[in-house]
Amino acid sequence: MNRRRLTIAAFVAALACAGAGTAHGAAGAAKSGTVDLRATKLGKVLVDAKGMTLYLFEKDRRNKSACAGACAKVWSPLLVKGKPTAGGGVKASLLGTTRRKSGVQVTYNGDKKPGDARGEGSKAFGAEWYVLSAKGAKVEKGGS
Repeated sequence: MNRRRLTIAAFVAALACAGAGTAHGAAGAAKSGTVDLRATKLGKVLVDAKGMTLYLFEKDRRNKSACAGACAKVWSPLLVKGKPTAGGGVKASLLGTTRRKSGVQVTYNGDKKPGDARGEGSKAFGAEWYVLSAKGAKVEKGGS
C-alpha cells in the first residue's frame, strides 16, 4: 500500500479578524528537529521541540507541501538541518523530510504557547488543518 507522508507545520494561534495568524518563530531551520507528544484538550498530539502544536494540512500531497508564500508565513513549516528525531511516544519510523524552497521540512505519516491547538479545524488556505496523534492520524475536535 502506497501511503503519503504528511507534512507538518506549526501555527501561531493569534488569529486576526480575517482568520489569518502571525508567523511562528524565527526564520530558518530549527536547531532541534525533535518531534514530541504533549497532552492537550484534544488528547496527546505532536509538537515541536518548543512544545508548539504541529498540524496536518489536507491539501498537501505525495510528500510535498502545498503551503508556501503567505500560507507558510501563517502556518510555518517545521524546518530542520539534518535528520529529525523522535521524542517520547513518537515513532521514529514515521518521521521523514521533504525539500522545499525554504529548506528541509519534517514529515510524519503555531500556537502562542505550548499546548495550544487553536488552529484545529481551520480551513485557511484552501483545506483543513488538524493536529496529529502519535500514530500520524488526524485528531478532530470531539475525539478521533
